Amino acid sequence: MSESKTREHIVRLSKSLFDRGFSVGSAGNISAAVEDGILMTPTNSCLGFLDPARISKLDHNGNHLSGDKPSKEIFLHRAFYETRQQTGAVVHLHSTYATALSCLQDTDPEDCIPPLTPYVVMRVGRVRLIPYVRPGDEKAGDLIRELKGAYAAVLLANHGPVVTGKDIESAVYASEELEETAKLLVMLRGAPVRMLTNDNVQELKAVFGEGLKS
Repeated sequence: MSESKTREHIVRLSKSLFDRGFSVGSAGNISAAVEDGILMTPTNSCLGFLDPARISKLDHNGNHLSGDKPSKEIFLHRAFYETRQQTGAVVHLHSTYATALSCLQDTDPEDCIPPLTPYVVMRVGRVRLIPYVRPGDEKAGDLIRELKGAYAAVLLANHGPVVTGKDIESAVYASEELEETAKLLVMLRGAPVRMLTNDNVQELKAVFGEGLKS
């Protein structure tokens, strides 16, 4: 896909997320890989009102080339591009229910989003909780690198989800799936819940393949 088309896709999908409440105010940031670098939503921008010409462009080393100043969370994004070869886009939101799970003390740090439905397994995979660091702290990138590309999605403690995909559409769709599953998990807290079994999960991985390695 051309850079101009990628810019248009970022604007269209960002607005869709904003309009449906997955992002509020200037929260959240999105990036997508292009042939000669990375496109990223600017710092303090609203996902509902982006200008494709003002989207930040960085080279593969993170140097700012053009557009407005990039989000302060660039370290998160770069860490995924560097360690997870199949990453073509990264979506970081402060969506309500996923963020709620990131704040709960009893959320399993090894498996934040357990296999409640087949689609969270198919589109998101296993999700790790990343210890809290302040927004924009380079340590967040180091914590992502320590995972060595094993996870397509993480929850930042007391902050929100970061989800990757092979392209901008798949990253956004996976972010939506994670948020909807988090909503179900919050709604079902305290109820006797039937999760998918390990055999169920392994069958999904066998049938649907490479996207389910995490």
